[in-house]
Amino acid sequence: MTTIPQPVQVLLDAANANDIDAFLAGFTRDGVVDDWGREFTGAERIRGWSDNEFIGKQVSLDVEETVARDGETVITAQVGGNGFNGPSHFSFRVDGDKVSRMTIRA
Repeated sequence: MTTIPQPVQVLLDAANANDIDAFLAGFTRDGVVDDWGREFTGAERIRGWSDNEFIGKQVSLDVEETVARDGETVITAQVGGNGFNGPSHFSFRVDGDKVSRMTIRA
């Protein structure tokens, strides 16, 4: 298993703590969440998405596997909470000490 880069760990920890402010602070200014092809750019749009579908649903992420692939960190996690539950893959692109893109796929 690949070591999780610190900027990615910050987002995972914030999600598991249901801390939207820490979650948003972990993204670059023009950060993007791609949730199955629906893209949300910038803190305001990411907050709206998260309030309705992620942290607002008391998400929990239990990391099962981490791999580095094509310059990204890919996490396989069991997702829990009051929204989607089940296995999912999260790809993270890091820029400096922040995440510039988080992509969610099954």
